[in-house]
Amino acid sequence: MIDKEKFHVLNYVKKEEYCASMDGMRYMLKKKDSGDEPKLEVIIWPEPFCYAKTEEEKKQRMEFAFTPEGVEEAADWLNTQYLEQRPLWELSKKM
Repeated sequence: MIDKEKFHVLNYVKKEEYCASMDGMRYMLKKKDSGDEPKLEVIIWPEPFCYAKTEEEKKQRMEFAFTPEGVEEAADWLNTQYLEQRPLWELSKKM
């Protein structure tokens, strides 16, 4: 699970995409320029493949404010998705 107290990725995401994984669930956070305000886009997908090699229909996306609060909301969403879809992540680890 992601510890929000230690999940300080906003400055990194300002310049680069941030990729990581958590027991079968891969995820990416990236800055998305849309309209007046940038957004924090979070994408999750099952292992074993990287983002570029995973089919688009296996990816799930959510957007948050590009702020420290948005990063906390993103961490909450990632933790929720990890728990709610645990069978998918467990299955992907066996592939």
